[in-house]
Amino acid sequence: MPFIDLPPQLQERVICSISAAVKYEVPANIVLAVAEKEGGKPGQWVKNTNGTHDVGPMQFNTLYLGDLAKYGITANDVAAAGCYSFDLAAWRLRQHIRMDKGDLWTRAANYHSRTPQFNVVYRADLMRRAVKWADWLDARFVTRDVTKPGAIPSTPVAVQAVAQTAPVVSKPAPAAVPQAAPAGPWSTASYVPRKLIINGQ
Repeated sequence: MPFIDLPPQLQERVICSISAAVKYEVPANIVLAVAEKEGGKPGQWVKNTNGTHDVGPMQFNTLYLGDLAKYGITANDVAAAGCYSFDLAAWRLRQHIRMDKGDLWTRAANYHSRTPQFNVVYRADLMRRAVKWADWLDARFVTRDVTKPGAIPSTPVAVQAVAQTAPVVSKPAPAAVPQAAPAGPWSTASYVPRKLIINGQ
């Protein structure tokens, strides 16, 4: 599904990020923020000062990829166009969010580096970008605050605007409110991670 408000070169990044976030149950705005922050392109190899390279759309470091070789994952796999690198990034973010220490943002920033001086800079920019993407998602999708048990899914802004101007034909039956997932083991500081609601789940 193309998003007409995004330039064509961002379509794959957004679609793949959202798909991967849903698949790996990671807040979609965090995956989108990491994808934007990394800013890679298919086929791109960026040489680092330590002799390693950052590869592909999600800029996987070749040192990290060395650890994944036992699973058959290569640098060429993550350099390719398509959603594979986004899926792998969401899987990796899920591991950081679930297993690392610190608040949500420190854990998500571990995608870039666990070294505190690098993590704190990446973390600050990641939070800023995630807020922007959260607003973008809220305007287009049903989302839910994953930090609050029993949170009611939001209605996209665009749908609210249409609902306010549309004539009422009949009163619809009350919709069942889906059960919220339990709050994750993270804390937030002035930000709410968003989970997309797909097919009522």
